[in-house]
Amino acid sequence: MTVPGDDEEIDDDALAAEWEASLMAESGGGGGGGDGDDQDELAAEWEAMVGGGGDDDGGSMGGDIVSSSSGRESTRVLNQDEIDSLLGFDDEHEDQVERAGIQAILNSALVSYERLPMLEVVFDRLVRMMSTSLRNFTSDNVEVSLDNIVSIRFGDYLNSIPLPAMLGVFKAEEWDNYGLLTVDSALIYSIVDVLLGGRRGTAAMRIEGRPYTTIERNLVEGMVHVVLADLSAAFDPLSPVTFRFDRLETNPRFATISRPSNAAIVAKLRIDMEDRGGRLELLIPYATLEPVRELLLQMFMGEKFGRDSIWETHLAEELWMTNIDIEAVLDQFVMDLRDIINLKVGSKVMLNATPESKVKLRCGEVPLFSGAMGRLGDHIAVRVEGKIKREKE
Repeated sequence: MTVPGDDEEIDDDALAAEWEASLMAESGGGGGGGDGDDQDELAAEWEAMVGGGGDDDGGSMGGDIVSSSSGRESTRVLNQDEIDSLLGFDDEHEDQVERAGIQAILNSALVSYERLPMLEVVFDRLVRMMSTSLRNFTSDNVEVSLDNIVSIRFGDYLNSIPLPAMLGVFKAEEWDNYGLLTVDSALIYSIVDVLLGGRRGTAAMRIEGRPYTTIERNLVEGMVHVVLADLSAAFDPLSPVTFRFDRLETNPRFATISRPSNAAIVAKLRIDMEDRGGRLELLIPYATLEPVRELLLQMFMGEKFGRDSIWETHLAEELWMTNIDIEAVLDQFVMDLRDIINLKVGSKVMLNATPESKVKLRCGEVPLFSGAMGRLGDHIAVRVEGKIKREKE
C-alpha cells in the first residue's frame, strides 16, 4: 500500500542521486555530447528549485550556477558616485553648506560662525591703528593686514598653535573675562631684531631649540601692550572697555582661559616690516563678547558706528514740527484724602496764589517756562517771562 507522501520523497531522493552523479561525472572530466541536454535540464530544474532563473550557457556547471545565484544576492559593487554620496563629497555642490553622510558627522564638531558685522569693523579699525602705533614703536615701516576672521573651538585652537610661540593673556576689565594674543616665532625674532638695531634688508635670525630669553620676552611684552591699547581704542566708539595685560606664557596649557569646547573668534593678522615680519592672532571667546553682543549684531552705517547723519537731520526737522500739550499751573498743594472725598458741589478750595504770582508752563512733568497771567481779548493768556532751570537728578 502506497502512502501519498512517499512519491514526493522518492522523487527528491532520485533528484539528489541524479545531481550527485552529474557532479561526479563532471569532476572526473567526463560528459559527452549526449549528456549535455540532460545537464541543461538538470541545471534549469535546480535553478527553479532554489529560486534562481537566469539564462546560463548550456555548458555551465552546477557549481557556477550556484555561485552566480548567490553572487546576485550578496555581492554589490558601488560606483564612484555612490561612494562620494555616501561619504558626503559632491564636487558639483561643494559650495553649499549642507552636507550628508560621514562629512556631515565630521562637520558637526565645527562651530557655526555667528556673523557680527560690527566686530569686523572693530578689527578694521584695529588694523589701521596698529599700522600707526607699531611704526612709532619700532621706528620702521610697518604694514598690518587682516587675513581672516574664523570661529573655532578653544581646545582646537590651542592644539593648532605652532610652537614655539608666545601667548599673551589679557583681561577685559568691564566685561570681566579674558582673551588671548598669540605671537609666532617669526614675529618675535623680527621684533627683537628691529628693536635691537638689526640691519634692514636681512631676514631675522632664528635660533630654534632654546627657550626665549628675558630680553626677548620684555620686548614682545612691550609690543603686546601697544596692541592691547589699540584694541581698547578700536572698541571705544562701540563700548568703552579696557584690555589689561595679565601674563605672558610660552606653553599653551598654561594659557587656558576657557573650556576646550567653548567657541571663540580668532582674528589672524599679518605684520610686515620690509623683509621681516610674522603673524599675530587675536582670540576672543564668545563669552567675553556676550555683554556687547547686541551692539555687535547691529549693521554698520558710516564711520560713526551705527549713526547716519542723513537720518539724524531728517529726525531733527520732524521734531521741530511736533505738536505737544502745554499746561499752565496756577498753584499746587497737598491735601488729605479724606478732605478730597468730602468735597461737594459748591465747596471752595483756597489757592495760595495771588494776582502777582507766577504761572508755570510745563509739558507733562517737565517744567519749561514761567510768566504772568493776564487777559487778551476774550482769552486768558500767559506772558512768558523766563525759562525754568531744571534741577539735575
